[in-house]
Amino acid sequence: SMKKFVLFIVDRHQKPDFTVDKNNHGDWCDASTMDKGTQDPVGSTSRPLISTAYFYNNVKILARTARLLEKAKDEIYFANLSEKIKAGFNKRFFDPQTNTYESATQCSYVLPLAFGLVPPENRDLVIENLVEDIMVRQNGHLSVGLIGMQWLMQTLSDIGHPEVAYIIASQTTRPGWGYMISKGATTIWERWDTDTRDPGMNSEALLMLAGNLEAWFYQTLAGINYDPGQPGFKHIILHPQPVGDLKFVKSSFKSLYGTIVSDWKIEEGSFIWNITIPANTTATIYIPAEDVKSVRESGQATANSEGIEFLRMEDGEAVYKVDSGEYVFLSVLKAESK
Repeated sequence: SMKKFVLFIVDRHQKPDFTVDKNNHGDWCDASTMDKGTQDPVGSTSRPLISTAYFYNNVKILARTARLLEKAKDEIYFANLSEKIKAGFNKRFFDPQTNTYESATQCSYVLPLAFGLVPPENRDLVIENLVEDIMVRQNGHLSVGLIGMQWLMQTLSDIGHPEVAYIIASQTTRPGWGYMISKGATTIWERWDTDTRDPGMNSEALLMLAGNLEAWFYQTLAGINYDPGQPGFKHIILHPQPVGDLKFVKSSFKSLYGTIVSDWKIEEGSFIWNITIPANTTATIYIPAEDVKSVRESGQATANSEGIEFLRMEDGEAVYKVDSGEYVFLSVLKAESK
C-alpha cells in the first residue's frame, strides 16, 4: 500500500523536475492569518514546497522500508528517485545566494531541515535564517500552522537550538499555547487566534496546533529517546537538554520493557538526575559535565558504580553506557552555568 501510494503520486502529480504542485490545505491555520477575518487559512508557505518536501520524505521512508524487507530493486528505485526529488526541490525552491527557501517562512525552513533536503554547504546559514525569523521578525514566537508545528520544536533541538524552542514554548503572548492558557483555555485551540475569530471552523478543543509539543517535552526536556538501530526501546538514549530558566523536569514513559524514568533538577550549581532503565534493556546517557571527574553516581565516582561504563566526553557532556537499574547522578556544572 505504501508503494502504491507513492507510485500514484509519481504517475498523477510528479512534474518533469520531480516536484509536486498538488496541495489543498497548505500549512493550515498558520499564524500569518491572525487578525485577518475570513482569509483563506492555507497560510503563507508555498504549497508546492510543502508537497514536494513530503513527497521526498515519503520516498525516503519507502526506500528504507524496502531495505528492511530485502526488496533490493525497490530500494534502488526509490533511493534514486529521492535524489532526483531532492535536486528538483532545491533547484525550484532554494536560493543559494540568500540561503532562503520559497516563501521564507518558518515552515519553509523547517521542512527541508527536518527531512534532510538542505545542501550541506548551506545548512548553517539556513539555520541562521530560521532562528533570525523566530527571534527577530517574530519576536520569539512561532508562525507555523499544523504542518510546520509537527516538526518545529524537535527540529530546533536537533539543529542545536533547543533554547529557541523553549522560548517559543514559554511565550504567554499570541501566538502560543501560553496565550491560550491566559485566555482560560484548558484544551488546545484550532487556531492561534480563536479568541478573536468568527465562530465558524473555530474549535476550542482540537489537537492540531499541539504538533509534537508533547513529544518534545519527552525527547528534549526529559531526553527520553529510542535508538533507531534497536527499536522498541531495547536500547534507550537519555539526553536531557536543560534550557533557559528551567530548573527541573519529572518524566516517565511506559515502554514495552517497563517504565523509563528521567527526573532531573538543577540545584546549587549541580545537575542532579534520577533515572530508571527497565530490565533487559541498556541505555546511552548524556550528562552535562565539565569533565568525567565532576560526575558522581550515588555519592561515588562513576568508575566505582556497577553497571556504568564511561564512553567519552562530547560537547560538554559525559557519555556513559548503563545497564538496567536505578541510578542517581550528580554533576557539578561550570561556574557560568550556575
